[in-house]
Amino acid sequence: MAAENLAVEIRDDRERGKLFAYEGGAAAGVIAYFVMTPDPGALVPVHTVVEPAHEGKGIAGALATEFYGMAAREGVPVVPLCPYVVKWAQRHPEQAPVAPDELVQEALRQLESHPELL
Repeated sequence: MAAENLAVEIRDDRERGKLFAYEGGAAAGVIAYFVMTPDPGALVPVHTVVEPAHEGKGIAGALATEFYGMAAREGVPVVPLCPYVVKWAQRHPEQAPVAPDELVQEALRQLESHPELL
């Protein structure tokens, strides 16, 4: 079943660095991320989790789509460090511009200061 056929609600909790997906009111998945500094540098997803009961329904893809949409609306790049988001971006190049290598290296440096995300 494709995500667009689901009743998926996605909410950003910028303060906590979490993009949450809810299906039928139940927590279904999350992308953990941080905002690169100086603000607004880039949005950096580092981990994607979908609850077992919601796997295979397109939740992770819906989260990745919204994450890139959110960055586009804010006018900032995405530097995907999360393996799932990296693969998603490769499959959707029209929605996921490639971040410059220098930005990726800086994101990796900044991730070291966010060990709670690993």
